[in-house]
Amino acid sequence: MNWLDEVKWDNQGLVPVIAQEAATGDVLMFAWMNREALQKTAELKRAVYFSRSRNRLWFKGEESGHVQTVHDIRLDCDNDVVLLKVTQLGHEPGIACHTGRHSCFYKQHADGQWQSVEPVLKDPESIYK
Repeated sequence: MNWLDEVKWDNQGLVPVIAQEAATGDVLMFAWMNREALQKTAELKRAVYFSRSRNRLWFKGEESGHVQTVHDIRLDCDNDVVLLKVTQLGHEPGIACHTGRHSCFYKQHADGQWQSVEPVLKDPESIYK
């Protein structure tokens, strides 16, 4: 059996993906992959996602330069979530979020509201021209 056939793709042919920083364990982002994106990620050792809004493959960093080098690809026990262990490139420390932050998970619930708890490392206006 082909390894890609073991993934439980949803009815749109997608699987959720979590990108985790290999060195720190930080959860950087959540995205989607289709079969082609997962295959290219494995071949290139570079994160390739599927953009639902653009309806096409999205090579992480294609506009921002914030590429993710993939060290490990894992599948959860139900075969329906992929975990990538990555090194985030393009800025030190790595920027994974389109808001210019290290992680997309920068909002923390406290006192009944969401508060930003991670700084903007680079102005998004200067990232996306």
